[in-house]
Amino acid sequence: MSLYGTMRTGVSGMNAQANRLSTVADNIANANTTGYKKASTQFSSLILPSTGGAYNSGGVNTDVRYSISAQGTFTYTTSATDLAINGKGFFIVQGSDGVEYMTRAGAFTPMSDGTLRNSSGFTLMGYPYSSTEDPTIVINGFAGLEQINLASGELNVKASETGYLHTNLPSNEDIGFTKSTSLVAYDSLGNTRKLDFTYTKVDTATNEWTVAVTYTDPDTGDIYDMSAAPPATVASAAAALQTTLNFDSDGKLDPSSPTELIINELAISGGVLKDMKISIGGEGGGSTQLAADFAAKGDIDGIGPSGVAGYEISDAGIVYLKYENGDLAPKYRIAMANVQSPDNLKPLPGNVYAQSSDSGVVVMGYAGNGGYGTIISGALEDSNVDIAEELTSMIESQRNYTANSKVFQTGSELMEVLVNLKR
Repeated sequence: MSLYGTMRTGVSGMNAQANRLSTVADNIANANTTGYKKASTQFSSLILPSTGGAYNSGGVNTDVRYSISAQGTFTYTTSATDLAINGKGFFIVQGSDGVEYMTRAGAFTPMSDGTLRNSSGFTLMGYPYSSTEDPTIVINGFAGLEQINLASGELNVKASETGYLHTNLPSNEDIGFTKSTSLVAYDSLGNTRKLDFTYTKVDTATNEWTVAVTYTDPDTGDIYDMSAAPPATVASAAAALQTTLNFDSDGKLDPSSPTELIINELAISGGVLKDMKISIGGEGGGSTQLAADFAAKGDIDGIGPSGVAGYEISDAGIVYLKYENGDLAPKYRIAMANVQSPDNLKPLPGNVYAQSSDSGVVVMGYAGNGGYGTIISGALEDSNVDIAEELTSMIESQRNYTANSKVFQTGSELMEVLVNLKR
């Protein structure tokens, strides 16, 4: 056995324990870092071939691994832009270099330009929200993403497009009974436009009613038949185009009846009251004809001129702007990403990760579907470091380092004895 080999083995052991102490130091230093994932040092033996009955001491190799896939606990806050992921996946953030990275650190703060940045200076990314379809996702890349921006320096207006109106029409009323109710819609300029819905009982035997939709111009007094295409002025609601509703013996809309009312576009006072569809029910609920008083509930979408007063983020990652009038408007959907082997991602400064050759390709998606976790607004994911475990590892490494140093020291002393054999 070579004494030099013994000394090299002792040095190998000391270096290995030094590496372990380094990961312990990092873990303890980042025990309170949001979204931090602990590192650990794994050991493997290095065996050298022995020849001629002489044993050649080898050493020990180390490999640093990261517990990136291990979920941390949550700390709840009062900020709606503090975000945590409950389950699999990563936020997509953009650095000052314009490159996208992945992170679990969701301590985002609104900046003066409206973007959301975490404590390391990375900006949260997402897709513009659409109520009609999901954006096209580049499955294995970050193309199509844009910075989420909560700023809105101008007043916001959204013309009405859809709504619902569920009524109960009293079954015990006589033929000719008439009752009206109203809903407010917004035109393209943000003006409120009151739509009147007039119900008239036509036939008791067939449970038949009609409904007419009209709009009265407050400036001229003209009454417009909103069911006509294009709307035409009429003398009264009774002269407007009637939609027939039939109810079955259970008081529900008959399958032959329409389940929505079509409101046609009307240009008025420089603005446009756009085409709308007003749901009146159908299979599963909606309007009824029962032996009770007339009742109505309904709403129409749209936003009048209003500034941004705040924001909300749903567990599906949809970012809503909250306006001064109380309306919520979805603007973005937070993007999420994952890889086949998260523990093999490449850690980078700022508590972010990049794809590596061992992690697999990046796969994009949304919160709450496709295996991705949900987003918790007003919460942060804690570090998954266990201080007690790290302190235990520190003591073990300290003792093992000392033991390896004794091996080196003993080899050195034996070498000195060997040198001093000849005086």
